[in-house]
Amino acid sequence: MDHQAEVRDFLRTRRDRITPAQAGIVAGGRRRLPGLRREEVALLAGMSSDYYAKMERGNLAGVSPEVLDALARALRLDEAETEHLHDLARAANPSPSRRRSRPAPSTIRPSLQRLLDAITGAPAWIVTQRADILATNALARALLAPLLEDPEVRNNSARFVFLSPAARTFYPRWEHAADASAANLRTAAGRNPRDRALTDLIGELAARSDAFSSRWAAHAVRLHRTGTKHIHHPEVGDLEFVYEGVQLPDHPGWMLYVYTSAAGSPTEERVGLLGSLAATHADPRATAPAAGPGPAG
Repeated sequence: MDHQAEVRDFLRTRRDRITPAQAGIVAGGRRRLPGLRREEVALLAGMSSDYYAKMERGNLAGVSPEVLDALARALRLDEAETEHLHDLARAANPSPSRRRSRPAPSTIRPSLQRLLDAITGAPAWIVTQRADILATNALARALLAPLLEDPEVRNNSARFVFLSPAARTFYPRWEHAADASAANLRTAAGRNPRDRALTDLIGELAARSDAFSSRWAAHAVRLHRTGTKHIHHPEVGDLEFVYEGVQLPDHPGWMLYVYTSAAGSPTEERVGLLGSLAATHADPRATAPAAGPGPAG
């Protein structure tokens, strides 16, 4: 990906969404666009217009964290967007340690699988920044069966969302799921612009899905830590979960997700039924196969 274009388009789209009134600026004269002008952003951030113009042209080399934070406040960036801006700046100033980072493994160690298997009352799985599902517990294997059993998506949730027709049934709020999936990949790309497998996946989705391409152009980013998820499972029907995501420090970019349901809710009952159904035809460990070589990495 073109790093300067990434920076330019991210800053421009953030600037365009803020009106002068929102920024407390009295707009005089006719304006062709509703967003802020470059000089207005520079004024709000406490920097010269020329310096901000250089940044918006895609040049973040040498920009200090303090200046980035001032710009984030001027553009009213949220936590995820602010972190993304800092990621883009770090990519413009790569350190030797970042260039020598070792590739992440594609399989998990046995103790992590035992951790998943010990979670028996809720679906739990481990996923990479590229949306590859590496391993599951029994309930997650049953819950994600439409994804994991589709050979075309290769255990990748982003492929499932954008390339599988089954996703629009599996996710009743598909538009929201698609927004989140694209934003997750954009966040990952900002953190790891030299990840060839991630770049290949993004290119594949952009070439095959107009829905992905339009979302990618919006430069939305997010922190996928907690939230709600609605799923329509082909065997047990509608499910509503609250999920929590925990980073695995030994494996940068890996997350452990656990999907829980309220006590006494229809979802809790249906998850119990799903577990009973899974026990009759799933293998004992219910482990998702590791992602193989290729674009999903």
